[in-house]
Amino acid sequence: MNFVTLNNGIKMPQLGFGVWQVSDEQATTAVAKAIEAGYTSIDTAMIYENEKGVGKAVRESSVPREELFITTKVWNSDQGYENTLRAFDESLERLGLDYVDLYLIHWPTPQFDEYVDTYKALEKLYHDGRVKSIGVCNFEIEHLERILKECDVKPVLNQIECHPYLAQNEVKEFCAKHEIFVEAWSPLDQGGEVLQDEVIKKIAVSHGKTPAQVVLRWHLQNNTIVIPKSVTPARIEENFQVFDFELTADELQEINQLNRNRRKGPNPSEMNNR
Repeated sequence: MNFVTLNNGIKMPQLGFGVWQVSDEQATTAVAKAIEAGYTSIDTAMIYENEKGVGKAVRESSVPREELFITTKVWNSDQGYENTLRAFDESLERLGLDYVDLYLIHWPTPQFDEYVDTYKALEKLYHDGRVKSIGVCNFEIEHLERILKECDVKPVLNQIECHPYLAQNEVKEFCAKHEIFVEAWSPLDQGGEVLQDEVIKKIAVSHGKTPAQVVLRWHLQNNTIVIPKSVTPARIEENFQVFDFELTADELQEINQLNRNRRKGPNPSEMNNR
C-alpha cells in the first residue's frame, strides 16, 4: 500500500474502497472482503444509506480500528452549522464508531450558499477530536477559494469525479498549490468507455494487466488518492493489485492526452439537489 501524508500530518492510504450504490447489506460483505484483500481505507456517505453496513464490517474486522481509515460525508439537505453537527452525530451512531478519520462536505450546492457555515461545523468537529481530518467533495476552484479565505483549517483533500476522460487538470493544479490532495471518485469512468479505450488496452497488454489496473496506476502515479468500488470479490482483489508495476513516462503522457473534459456526474456549480 502507498500512503500519502495529508497537510495536517495524518497518513492516508492512497488506494481506498468506495461503496457508492452498494446496499447496506451488501456493504457489510463487500467491505469485509475489501479489508481481507488489504484495503484499510473505506469511503461511505450518509446519502449512500449503507453506513450501518460499513460500520458492522469495520467493527467485526480483525484489523484494529486505529489501522483503518473511515470516511463519511454530510449530505446537501443537512448543510448549515447546527444541521451538520446533528448529521455527524447521526452518521457516527449508524457507523457505531467513536470517531471518523475523514469527514467531507458532499457537494457545495452553491445556490443555497451554506457550505462555508457547514465547513465551520467540520472545523469544530476537528478541533473537538471527533474527526481526524476534514475536507470537501466536488468543489470547484471558486468554492475552494472561499473556504481558504473564510475558514481556518485547510481542507486535506477535495474528492472529485476524475478519470482519463476527465483529468481535472486545473482543479488538480490549484489543489497542489494549496497542499490539498485530489481524491478521485468514479476513477474507472464507472466501468465505461475509458476501459475500452485502445490506448488503455494497449498499455494493459504490455504490462500483463487489466485496463482497470492501468487506469488505477495512472491515478496513483499522478499523486491522486483513488477509491474504486466493486461488490465482486475477484474485482475487489484485482483493483488492489496495482503496486507491482509502473507506467513509463511515455505511457502516462499517452493517457494524459485522452482527456475530453467529459463528466458523467453533475456539474458541481449546478448541482443543488437536496
